[in-house]
Formats: sequence, C-alpha cells, structure tokens
Amino acid sequence: MNIILLGPPGAGKGTQSSNLVEHHGMRQLSTGDMLRAAVKAQTPVGIQAKEVMDRGELVSDEIVSALIDAELLAMGDDVGAIFDGYPRTEAQAVALDDILSGHNRKLHHVIELSVNEEALVDRVTGRFTCANCGEGYHDRHKLPSTTGVCDKCGSTEFKRRPDDTEETVRTRMQEYRAKTAPILPYYEKRGIVQRVDGMASIDDVTTAIEKVLASS
Repeated sequence: MNIILLGPPGAGKGTQSSNLVEHHGMRQLSTGDMLRAAVKAQTPVGIQAKEVMDRGELVSDEIVSALIDAELLAMGDDVGAIFDGYPRTEAQAVALDDILSGHNRKLHHVIELSVNEEALVDRVTGRFTCANCGEGYHDRHKLPSTTGVCDKCGSTEFKRRPDDTEETVRTRMQEYRAKTAPILPYYEKRGIVQRVDGMASIDDVTTAIEKVLASS
C-alpha cells in the first residue's frame, strides 16, 4: 500500500508514520531525509543535489524524483511507502504518479491530518525532547513522571527545537495552506482523500488512520 500523509509541521505526521512503519512494515519516504542520506553517501544524485544546494538553489523536481525512484527500486515490491513532504505541488503529484506507475504501484490513500491553528500553536510551543534518547514530552500534556528525569532512559538533559515558536508555527501554517493544500483537489477528483482529526489523541489518530487503510 502506498499513501501520502499530509498536514502542517506539528500535526503528528512523524508519529503516525512511525506507527505505520512499526505495525505494517511500511517505509517512510521523507524527501529531506533521503536528500541528506544521498549527499552523505555521495551517490550520483547526492553529488548533483549537493552542487545545487552549495549554490544556494532549491533542489529541482527532477532530482527529488530520481531519489524517490531509486528508493522504490531498492525497497522491493512487497513494501508499502509513506510519502512525507512530497508532493507539494500539482506538478510533483503528476510526477509521483509517473514514478509509481513505473514500479507497477499506485497511490491508495491521501490522508490529511487536519488541525486547529490555535491548538497547534499550543502543541508545538510546549514540546521538548530528551537530549539523549529523543523521547518526546510536553509542558502541559506529557511531563516526565519524575521532574527533570527522562522516563525512558533516565537522562536529565532535555532540549527544545529553536524554531518551535508561535511565530514560526503560524508561518508554517500559512505556507502549508499556500503551497501544500492546493494539491488536494488533484487527488479529490480521484476520491482517495481522507481527513483525520490531527488534534485528537495519538491513539485516536492512529485508529482513524487504520480505518482508512482497512477500507482499501
């Protein structure tokens, strides 16, 4: 099964992708992660991408398509894909259809995690993680059982992302509405868009996504 998971930063795409990877053996294809890995490994596409980024330019759709094409080839036919952060435009959506067709695959679902902007601001600005193991916490919703001590590994060092500010969250929402949401009509015409309440609890969001997948 191949799906696109949509939603602004902070909507919970990473958490839900991890659940799908763990319980369904799917592969999360994050274009950012793939790009960094290709550059580090100095693959032909990675070298080309690094040259573009070193010039301060945006990586082209052709380079991103080549990364996805190579990843799907390496995955094998029996592994489902979760597309995270791609496509962002209708042109990329069309390109993804062509890539999937070349691997005898199709897109089964486009799942959007819908959010309330004010609630999202609260969620994002309050989150922090263990600096050692990465376990996630929140000022109001999930504090460590023992103050200042990670429940998972016992570390006493925590960190916050410097860009988890109200201003940044609202800017991201504007960018999402302007750049990513417009691809939804392309997929709505095919009847494969499903919306899930991204502000619900993690377990409830997971359950809702599972219902979508079971409808295939």
